[in-house]
Amino acid sequence: MSGDRSWEVEHHRGDAATFHDRPVEEGTGRSVWWFEVERPTVVLGSTQQRDVVDLDRLERSGVELARRRSGGGAVWLAPGDATWVDLVIPARDPLWDDDVSRSSRWVAEAWVRCLESLGIQGARPHDGAMVEGRWSRLVCFAGLAPGEVTVDGRKVVGVSQRRTRSSARFQCAVLHRWHPGPLLDVLALSDPDRERALADLGPMAGAVHIASSAAIHDALMAALPD
Repeated sequence: MSGDRSWEVEHHRGDAATFHDRPVEEGTGRSVWWFEVERPTVVLGSTQQRDVVDLDRLERSGVELARRRSGGGAVWLAPGDATWVDLVIPARDPLWDDDVSRSSRWVAEAWVRCLESLGIQGARPHDGAMVEGRWSRLVCFAGLAPGEVTVDGRKVVGVSQRRTRSSARFQCAVLHRWHPGPLLDVLALSDPDRERALADLGPMAGAVHIASSAAIHDALMAALPD
C-alpha cells in the first residue's frame, strides 16, 4: 500500500525543543513530519522533572535539554542516531481509535511493513500492556508500550502519543545506533547506578541499520495506509 497520495509530507531541520512545541493546527489532515536535530539533545517526558538530569554534566557536555508533551522516559536524540518522524491524523480519520491502547496499532503495523521492506526480519508490534522495568520511568527505551516495535525482542521503534479532541500525533523514534552511555552520562545518577543502568539497558534496545535516511523515508511512505 502506498501512502504518498494521501499524506502531506514536511521535512524540518533544527532544534528538538522547537519541533516538540510545534502545534497541530486546526484542520490539519493526515501529515508526516520528518525532523532532523542539529545537536545532541535529551528530551524529557511530560511527567519527568528537570532534576532527573545533572545540569552541570549537561552543560559541560554541550547537550541541549527539551521536553515533550507526551509521557514516558527520557530520549536521547543526536544527528545520525535515530530517525524522528511524527504521524498526525485528524479525529475524523478512519485510522482514529478512541481506545488509547489500540490507537497506535496501525502505526506499529506501518513500521513493521517498513522494516520488512528494508530487509529487516523479525519485526513485531507490541500489542500487550505496558511493560515496565527498573529503568523504564527514567529512560524511554527501557520500557515497551502498545504500538512500539521490537526486532528479536529488542525495542527498535519508540512511539509516544499526543491527543486532543481534534487530532492525534504519534511521535516515532527509530534507533540507528543504541548506546545508552551518552544519555546516562548526563542523568542524575550515582556512579554505581550509572554502571548498573548501562549494563541493564544494553540488551533492551536494538538498532536499525539502513543505507540512507532516504531509504527509510521511502519505505515508511510506502507502508503507510491509504
